[in-house]
Amino acid sequence: MIIMEYQHTPVMVEEVLELLKPGRGQCWVDATLGGGGHAEKILDSIGKEGLLIGIDLDWSALEAARARFGTRENVRFIQGNLGNLTELLEGIGIDKIDGILFDLGVSSHQLDEKERGFSFMHEGPVDMRFDIRQPVRAGELVNTLPMEELSRILWEYGQERWARKIASRIVRFREKKEIEMTTELAKIIESAVPPKERNRRIHPATRSFQSLRVATNDEIASLQKGLSSAIETLVPGGKVAVLSYESLTDSIVKATFRQCAGQCHCPPGLPECVCHPQKTIKILTPRPIRPKDAEVSRNARARSAKLRAAEKL
Repeated sequence: MIIMEYQHTPVMVEEVLELLKPGRGQCWVDATLGGGGHAEKILDSIGKEGLLIGIDLDWSALEAARARFGTRENVRFIQGNLGNLTELLEGIGIDKIDGILFDLGVSSHQLDEKERGFSFMHEGPVDMRFDIRQPVRAGELVNTLPMEELSRILWEYGQERWARKIASRIVRFREKKEIEMTTELAKIIESAVPPKERNRRIHPATRSFQSLRVATNDEIASLQKGLSSAIETLVPGGKVAVLSYESLTDSIVKATFRQCAGQCHCPPGLPECVCHPQKTIKILTPRPIRPKDAEVSRNARARSAKLRAAEKL
């Protein structure tokens, strides 16, 4: 039943295709396959002569994509972490690709599936794992980490202004009982935020849930490693595109692209450059592309999306 219920609307499909321009007979990777919305358009462009490799940590996403593309012989599916991109591709005999797409963040399906625990809008266990085989759930972080470490996660991964207050409130609450449910955690977080700050555009628990999800799935390290591997694996003229929905991940993509484009990334104040960056890509998006108003009105998830792309030299 999970296969048929998997629903997710891909973001900025036209803009992605316009930047990447996949061609017939090429080898492409969708490193975050999801429901396969972007992948379907890429497949149409590369034709039967091409090969699409779909990677995802989420088994239910892969099963939905298998159902969607089951009759196509030029699609390969891999359950794995995008941070292990090189090893995953080598495992199926691929060492060079023509293009790759990363669509980061959490899908609509994952948010709506209450037992996955990604959203405080539905009552479910505090889980937040993309790969349910992973042993550590977000709930274990919430219930076991020291206050200072919790505070660091909330600030570093979510820029949560009230990180220390929230972490302190969580620690005090869990001394009485284990925090088990998403709605319970959201109320604890909300109670730590000053009343005048609770009526803003986003829910007071939004950044904290984002931070815990990022920490649970080690998303930052995976993105940094996977993006670098993707650039190395591209053939000359190959292209990479990244859709980000959070400022932290977008800043990592921006910094990686700039570094690979030969821009100095030394700390400010040094008398001369000591990093000696190698220029391996050309940035195709000096500024990130944002979705059109019409798309945002159809799909609220697109509102925060930023699209960046680059071409291998």
